[in-house]
Amino acid sequence: MNMNAHFAPERAAVIEPMKLRVVGVVDETQDAKSFIFESAAPLTYKPGQFLTIAVPSEEQGQVARCYSMSSAPHEGELQVTIKRTLNGYGSNWICDNVQVGDIVTVLPPSGAFTPHTFDNDLLLFAGGSGITPVISIAKAALALGERNVVLFYANRNHDSVIFARKLNELTAAYPGRITVVHWLESLQGLPTDLGLQAFARPFMHSDIYVCGPAMFMTAVANATKKLGVPRERYHQENFVSLTGNPFAPVEGDSEESLYGSGSENLETASVTGELDGVAFSFDDWPTDVTLLTFLQSKGVKAPSSCRAGECSACCFRLLEGEVEMQKNQVLDVEDLNLGYRLACQSRPVSKKIAITYR
Repeated sequence: MNMNAHFAPERAAVIEPMKLRVVGVVDETQDAKSFIFESAAPLTYKPGQFLTIAVPSEEQGQVARCYSMSSAPHEGELQVTIKRTLNGYGSNWICDNVQVGDIVTVLPPSGAFTPHTFDNDLLLFAGGSGITPVISIAKAALALGERNVVLFYANRNHDSVIFARKLNELTAAYPGRITVVHWLESLQGLPTDLGLQAFARPFMHSDIYVCGPAMFMTAVANATKKLGVPRERYHQENFVSLTGNPFAPVEGDSEESLYGSGSENLETASVTGELDGVAFSFDDWPTDVTLLTFLQSKGVKAPSSCRAGECSACCFRLLEGEVEMQKNQVLDVEDLNLGYRLACQSRPVSKKIAITYR
């Protein structure tokens, strides 16, 4: 790795929306559908990431909703799976209206709920539609790695199990490497902390990934915490409804402050870091500009989605120095203690800052 590598400055490196054609619609359950997309340009993503989709709205023109990909990169296709939610405008509109041949507007794949390596065993927990990013991770781990995968999958009843057939196919294709345990509320009640502890105890050496309803994820978090699982091996996806519209022109950071107001007294900080194996270093980060906007102005394709502190797509880890976040709705106290911050909300406090996106 060349630690002196620099990205070429690029005045407007804001990530642009993309157009995808729908080439397939699959009814997974009575209230969940998978949508298969075709892209005119090559589109890369990581297992567990999501797409931010623009949904038409009579009141607001359009709203943005984030949906995880259920496909895995090695499969050569791009698929999201969407489950209807009660009073959920985005999920119901897409399931009711989007058909084969339609064009949808999306932001490039994003999200930090993705393994950096498949060198360790995986313990996966999914509740309901939380299986969507989890099955993407499982398929990639089985195809690209050699370690074992254990999946705990909770649903209300048998009819609500998404990807039941696909999970059976994975079990048959990788005998001895994947174990799937179905937990049905209709038969077993809600999973309890003690029950989850008993299930997870034999797999404490594994990296853990969790996605599902808030109560389910809280129960898993409590159970694994009581078992002493190190926080760095526990990964949890969070879903929120975005209040802003990331498809609208970016507001907040003034272009004048970013590209020079003529004042020689404007304070700046230095930032060094790494993204996708490439190092960057800049010494002119203005203190009134967010890290996301600054990096993108330099041509660094820093990940982002909501730009409002609501989705964690832009999350990075602080290695040195300090930043101040204006808003944070996704990182908890343990995340902050480990140095995780949101680039879309972070402005420099110290003069020298080092970060990583790994």
